[in-house]
Amino acid sequence: AAAAARASGLPVAASFAVADHAETIMGAPAEAVARALHDDPNVDLVGLNCGTGPAGAFDALQKVLAATTKPVLVAPNAGFPRQVGGRMLYLVSPEYFTEYAKRFIEMGARGVGGCCGTTPAHIRMAAKAVKSLSGVKRHVEIVERRREEAAVKVIPTAEKSAFAAKLAAGRLVTSVELLPPRSSDMSALLAKARRCAEAGVDAINIPDGPRASARISPMIAALTIEREAGIETVLHYCCRDRNLIGMQSDLMGGYAAGLRNFLIITGDPPKLGDYPDATGVFDVDAIGLTRMAANLNRGVDLAGAPIDPPTGILIGVGANPCAVDRKREIDRYFRKLDAGAEFAITQPIFDADALRRFCDEVDGYAIRIPIIAGVWPLLSYKNAEFMNNEVPGVVVPATTLERMSRCTTKEDGRRTGIEIARETMAAIAPCVRGFQVSAPLGNVDIALDVLAGVSDLAAAGD
Repeated sequence: AAAAARASGLPVAASFAVADHAETIMGAPAEAVARALHDDPNVDLVGLNCGTGPAGAFDALQKVLAATTKPVLVAPNAGFPRQVGGRMLYLVSPEYFTEYAKRFIEMGARGVGGCCGTTPAHIRMAAKAVKSLSGVKRHVEIVERRREEAAVKVIPTAEKSAFAAKLAAGRLVTSVELLPPRSSDMSALLAKARRCAEAGVDAINIPDGPRASARISPMIAALTIEREAGIETVLHYCCRDRNLIGMQSDLMGGYAAGLRNFLIITGDPPKLGDYPDATGVFDVDAIGLTRMAANLNRGVDLAGAPIDPPTGILIGVGANPCAVDRKREIDRYFRKLDAGAEFAITQPIFDADALRRFCDEVDGYAIRIPIIAGVWPLLSYKNAEFMNNEVPGVVVPATTLERMSRCTTKEDGRRTGIEIARETMAAIAPCVRGFQVSAPLGNVDIALDVLAGVSDLAAAGD
């Protein structure tokens, strides 16, 4: 085919796809294929395309560049497709894709592109970024960019909020998760938030449409709590309901209104909730949105334009130590760290060993952030079964299920659930920086009962 194409007189580019471990689906190493193309006089350019996402292409590119001196082109997929809301979607963000496009050029690739799942937004952003890395413009643009960055005063983590300051100081933080109401009446929510403030809780966690439910705007709820209850909030912000432009507007608007602490999550697909026909947007996943927030903190908006002053958002991300696909979860966690995460909150933890294993696995990474453990006080055996089977990302061990099954009264179930929560907290305290306790069925008294002994755990940690 290359010989026939040569007859046209045009340059010939021969591309191949790699899968896992920088090998083709037939098991041929990328460097071996590159050497064969290097030795073919009819091939002018060697290409890598399809088969893998940006990270996989990056690994393969290193081997290809070592095997040939011919120009190399790279066009990865936008990650791997995932089923979301009944559709197969590529969730790699343009920001993440662009970061790798720049790395490809810096490593030595002569051209970049995109294959499956890439959109005009991916290509547009990547093209804009790599232009500054080519030819004579390279040095000029890098100097100008450094000059701009030097003028931007990035807000240190410890100065972003009281919650952030406590995390930065290595102190144990506490928060209680309260759901926004389904109606416009926020009096009960405010009363619960005030109870938490009086009890010394550091922050109120406000979920964003948990299990794809429709409730009052979590941002409005967070702003109202901070204004009227006198306690900071950690606002959960998901990628499901808004496009890129709306998300950037929300982050900047929330920050301008006084919100500082955000927990960025991908979000549950609409089919999990009461509105299965609703459309999930998912322009980006949590990794892409984390990178967007980090860019806003550096004074750069979605389009790469400068903003002044920059935001000072404390960026939190989710983590699931009990994920079925542990390798994928660890990989995504590391990518969130690379994107700019500053703290993490886990799914509710019932298996202390699973959390300890997770902490051990991530401890050796170049970037480390405080981990806050999610805690859910069980109410009954039925509640434990529900959490284990119907709440995404939650695993309740058989021993805990059996223990809850022995509860014969409502009060016995509540008491046992609180005991389990406290025991779990004591077991995991050495490897976490705080606890987020849910208020089951809105019962804030249970959450506060769970947190009653947390000062002893903090003292033990000191």
